[in-house]
Amino acid sequence: MGLNKFVLGILVHVDSGKTTLAESILYKSGTIRKIGRVDHKDAFLDHYDLERSRGITIFSKQAQLKIGDKEICILDTPGHVDFSAEMERTLQVLDYAILIVSGIDGVQGHTETLWHLLGRYHIPVFLFVNKMDQPGTDKTVLLHEIQHKLDSSCIDFSDWRIPEQKFYEDLAVCDEGLMNDFLKYDKIKIEAVKSAVAERRIFPCFFGSALKQTGVSEFMEALAY
Repeated sequence: MGLNKFVLGILVHVDSGKTTLAESILYKSGTIRKIGRVDHKDAFLDHYDLERSRGITIFSKQAQLKIGDKEICILDTPGHVDFSAEMERTLQVLDYAILIVSGIDGVQGHTETLWHLLGRYHIPVFLFVNKMDQPGTDKTVLLHEIQHKLDSSCIDFSDWRIPEQKFYEDLAVCDEGLMNDFLKYDKIKIEAVKSAVAERRIFPCFFGSALKQTGVSEFMEALAY
């Protein structure tokens, strides 16, 4: 969101669907022709036999893709806490990060740890709340939990392309500059929003299912805007 070339890392608590989201993004960008699955042991970014046999990411890997006019190097990092040192090593090269939250489990302890690490390295964050196709998931409840446990400036961006007044109001209360724009123009210009995201004053939050590929295209569009 802003740079024409950038490095994007995917971080997550284990079993929240990190590799599945990476596969969906690679597929929808045209980088791969077939979506692999962790449980089928054919995920594109799980190169190593040990990873495929255990169904987890152990080593950070990268893939190159294009979304619109953006060239993105996407890094798939380990989600298991046993390999957190490998994950933290990659944070030093990231321009942006995707933090995945499980729609079933909500914000877990390791998710909060990752959030604090991203803050320490001053990395702008997009959130993708995954597994929203599962029974019992509630978008309103999950957003409230994210805002309470991570940051009140995590804002629902589901309808960012055709924003309603509430979207502008939610943005405005997060930042004085955005509030001034809102009071002056009765809306907030997209360039101001992009700057706020890049400066970690706003954290866009999206909801969907990587496995069912719902919400992924809208999420990619925001990444590449």
